Amino acid sequence: MNTPFRPLMIAAALVAAVSVSAQADKGASSGNSKRTQTYKIRTTDKLSIRIFQEDDLSTICRVDAKGTVNLPLVGEVRVYGQALSQAERTIEAAYKDGRFLRKPEVTITIDEYASREVSIQGQVKNPGRFELPVEATMSVLDLVTKAGGFTDTAQGTAVRVTRILPDGSTKVLTIDVESLIKGKGNVKTNGEDSSLLLDPDDIVYVPERII
Repeated sequence: MNTPFRPLMIAAALVAAVSVSAQADKGASSGNSKRTQTYKIRTTDKLSIRIFQEDDLSTICRVDAKGTVNLPLVGEVRVYGQALSQAERTIEAAYKDGRFLRKPEVTITIDEYASREVSIQGQVKNPGRFELPVEATMSVLDLVTKAGGFTDTAQGTAVRVTRILPDGSTKVLTIDVESLIKGKGNVKTNGEDSSLLLDPDDIVYVPERII
């Protein structure tokens, strides 16, 4: 009596297996995406800027201290902090708004990356400067790990990150890294996530615990 239902049971099992496999693949993909990020243009990056069918306007230049590139006809255009695709649209708009080109097609590549380093000082076993990956992330915890971990006297609940903002001002963040190490999740200290991702030129300081 159960024979007619057997094909349906097999089909249902196959659908379930495919669904589980898809969920696993999606989870793996999601996990990997957290470790990558879109590169943002920085000062001293050397850019190759090409405009389709406009060879005389194409150029190779560095991003200056103001975060701008100096382009033929339009002059200075700010691209600091933009992804390459966003910077392409910015430059296209500059040529259109200036009525130099009707439909410019801009392509940007990076010929030479700016130095991307962070430093860590204080109560870690190997203080110093460390290079950031170009298109991947590094958290404060990652940096502490690279520096050999905390010393026995480190106050890991109050790690300070000093960051220079695009406008030249300074911001100091206090991060509870110790709680993250102990598996308590992304604890917030002064409103900041303990898994804070580092920017180039960040200075991390681990204070000594007061005994």
